[in-house]
Amino acid sequence: MQMHPNKDTQLCMSLSARPGNFGLRFHNHLYEQLGLNFYYKAFSSQDLPGAIGGIRALGVRGCGVSMPFKEASIALVDELDDSVKAIASLNTIVNTDGHLKAYNTDYIAVEQLLKKHAVPKGSTFAMHGSGGMGKAVASALRDGGYANGVIVARNEAAGRALAQSLGYEWQAELGDLRPQMLVNVTPIGMSGGAQADQLAFATEAVDAADTVFDVVAIPAETPLIVRGRAQGKRVITGLEVIAIQALEQFVLYTGVRPTDEQFKAAVAFARG
Repeated sequence: MQMHPNKDTQLCMSLSARPGNFGLRFHNHLYEQLGLNFYYKAFSSQDLPGAIGGIRALGVRGCGVSMPFKEASIALVDELDDSVKAIASLNTIVNTDGHLKAYNTDYIAVEQLLKKHAVPKGSTFAMHGSGGMGKAVASALRDGGYANGVIVARNEAAGRALAQSLGYEWQAELGDLRPQMLVNVTPIGMSGGAQADQLAFATEAVDAADTVFDVVAIPAETPLIVRGRAQGKRVITGLEVIAIQALEQFVLYTGVRPTDEQFKAAVAFARG
């Protein structure tokens, strides 16, 4: 069913430093397939308070929030879901008659993927990064039973704070540590970035690991994922993360949960 926007169309959006097309294509595809009078658009802004105020003032139904706005947006909304309170990071805002409530569907996605890929709960891990996405991933790891972990972050204040809040260790560099699982939550390997061709971890660490997990979604096959696959490792990709978190956002915005077949078709369309 081809949708034609009109005065009653509900707008949803995303807000990030570097907007991509995945969310736009994913949501709009499902709106069309399910006959929903919604439209989704990706935005960037240098004025975060103005952008969040615009969501409220213009009646934008939902907003996906990406780096670097996941923590700074918290002070600008009216209510925090428990998923945000627990980790002080949001990735979703739902507007109900001007009342903005924040959620974190990244946490849900990571939780599901660790189970889907059957990552052994006794696995040691190192996570590179300590930003908003890092909080969601590390919290999901802790709550999933992964007790032996290290936060690797050059920002000592942020790295130590995250590690201590979850009962992990902090290191500025990975060094000689060879954990069973490596997790990248930095922009290293992201298309268009200054470090697009770089590995988030040393090759020796990747080769020694059992599992590699990269939250970078563009490209789906980052240098870390490529190296992990070549070495026969268990891999979890950023594409899987953004697909599941986008699905949960879609449900929050519309109140409709697509079938598994509709979800898979939307992911395939979004990748195209």
